[in-house]
Amino acid sequence: MEKLKGPREGCNKATCGWRALLLPQLNRQSLYVYGSEVAVEQECVRQLESGVFVIHPFSPMRSYYIMCMMAITFLNLIGIPMEIAFLDGSSGLVWESFNVFSDTLFLMDVVLNFRMGIITEDAEEAILDIKQIRVNYLRTWFIPDIIAAFPIGYILLFADLHYQNEDSPSKTNKMMRILMFVRILSLIRLARVSRLVRFFNEVEKVSNANLEVVRLFFRILSLFMMIFLLCHWNGCIQYFVPMLEEFPADCWVRKENLMNSTVIAKYSWGVFRALSQMIALSYGSMDAPTNYVEMWIVMVSMVSGCMMYTVLVANATAMIANLDPAAKEYKSKMSRLEHYMTFMKLPPELQLRISNYYQARYGGKWFDEKDVMETVSSSLKEQILMVMCSRLLRKVPMFQNREENFINSMLLKLEYEVFQEGDVIVRQHVPGDRMFFIDHGQVLLETDSYERELCDGDYFGETCVLTKGKHLATVRALTDCQCFSLSWNNLQDVLGSFPEIRKDLEKSVLLNPDAELL
Repeated sequence: MEKLKGPREGCNKATCGWRALLLPQLNRQSLYVYGSEVAVEQECVRQLESGVFVIHPFSPMRSYYIMCMMAITFLNLIGIPMEIAFLDGSSGLVWESFNVFSDTLFLMDVVLNFRMGIITEDAEEAILDIKQIRVNYLRTWFIPDIIAAFPIGYILLFADLHYQNEDSPSKTNKMMRILMFVRILSLIRLARVSRLVRFFNEVEKVSNANLEVVRLFFRILSLFMMIFLLCHWNGCIQYFVPMLEEFPADCWVRKENLMNSTVIAKYSWGVFRALSQMIALSYGSMDAPTNYVEMWIVMVSMVSGCMMYTVLVANATAMIANLDPAAKEYKSKMSRLEHYMTFMKLPPELQLRISNYYQARYGGKWFDEKDVMETVSSSLKEQILMVMCSRLLRKVPMFQNREENFINSMLLKLEYEVFQEGDVIVRQHVPGDRMFFIDHGQVLLETDSYERELCDGDYFGETCVLTKGKHLATVRALTDCQCFSLSWNNLQDVLGSFPEIRKDLEKSVLLNPDAELL
């Protein structure tokens, strides 16, 4: 863990306090983009040498800022429709203060976006040039952001203060109409939903967790948040439209006698009607719409509900399709195998043993071990095999007290094999060219004169791997066995690089030509 902080610590020495928050931090995404800790440190130096105020896309400040803006945006998208539809100009000091704070924050966000570094999918480094950042922002998100940041909160605050100081009825009526217009105009703040989507995408880029897990989590979270917002907005619209018409006699609000009800009651009935229409269950608490306005609201609700279903099913299908590909590949392989066994008319007992073998060999998850070993570096391959097989090799007398390079070379030549209960692994008096190391399982070693059980960590067939002679015993699997094998050819390849060990092993064969080194 201390090593991971190296580049950040190096950057802190070169700058002071708050400037370090603008520099890239070391996480999985930055390592993926830059390739190494040294490259991340060089990126810190590059930003410091630029001498300008730019927030790096992988900086801690960017991470905290995105989280904060995502929470504020979500609260706005919940609160603004509630205020417009239900509060009727009496939102109170707390909500007005929050509106002013939000408007200020979104205006600051527009300004800060001209200083936000940019990272693209195919970029090898972040864009930190002020001119490039400005041009990119003006061409993409500037217009939606400036519309969403329109300071309605300030207008409502000033209008409210002016309204409280007016005593003239005519001016009061004029101010009420102005306030109604401003409330409708404040709907443009719902354009902030585009920012919420953007923030979700950016959180994935700066996350320090497992990338695939993070993407899946935020994809699910964003999907359910968007569905919630759609239902919430629809519920608010159910009440807002009759309010604009000053609640006609045949509207659902008057029929439900909600004129003087609490905000919670009005909102609950609105959401109930919205959900009933979106899932095509009913029109709500009443019968069919009684006027064309309500009819259009119902149609829009039904269409939005169909769209919600479509998006939900499409995303769920995509997530399921991408979930656990190894298990799906295993099922696909097994399906083809079953078709083959049926076509070849294999006996049911043999088909069952083949299926059990695949289950024991792959455990329900398909993987190509050779492909994995070929794609990792030689150092990683040695480490993997060292963890898996080193203890097995060092229990064999002829491999004990050998130099480390020889053992590592031998590890690279081992092959993984699985045997089922009842399988005859080797037969007595049959020529062989391999020895076996038991990783897990039990076998029975049989000769004409004795029997012996071998288990985890034991080995057999070492004489054959040295001489390519006949097996001195029959070995049968008592349980499912996971083994590693070493062939004569692979052993000779390794011994070619270690002539002294070759001579030593040849001497041991001459001294004990028929011995099993157990």
